[in-house]
Amino acid sequence: MKVVLQRSKEASVTVDGEVKGEITSGAVLLVGITHEDTVEDARYVADKVANLRIFEDGEGKMNHSLLDVEGEILSISQFTLYGDCRKGRRPNFMNAARPDQAEGLYDQFNAFLKEKNLKVETGVFGAMMDVQLTNDGPVTLIIESK
Repeated sequence: MKVVLQRSKEASVTVDGEVKGEITSGAVLLVGITHEDTVEDARYVADKVANLRIFEDGEGKMNHSLLDVEGEILSISQFTLYGDCRKGRRPNFMNAARPDQAEGLYDQFNAFLKEKNLKVETGVFGAMMDVQLTNDGPVTLIIESK
């Protein structure tokens, strides 16, 4: 499992002109799932996301987590994170999990975040989505379960 985390001041996701999810302060997560991922991968990455100290304390040091600051999450499924661009001019997406496998793990990942009492908004799995965000910092990190 691979997640691109972007600390955000505000963010939203729109599908077919309708806002499906929006947050204020928190993080936007682009979530990619590969064939080998399991529920344990989803649990590990959710725990890492919730507890990673990426928000500043009073001295400007990154000492607070999403849990500490009661941050919100906008979670977006993103199979293209597993696009392989090494050969040719078109990405190869063979490393991305098939939708029937990926959707269940994506839902489980979001459920693990919600179990930590985090507000989690999502887009629509498999849909074309317009994601808008104001990156805070900018702070952008990649979290992987392997």
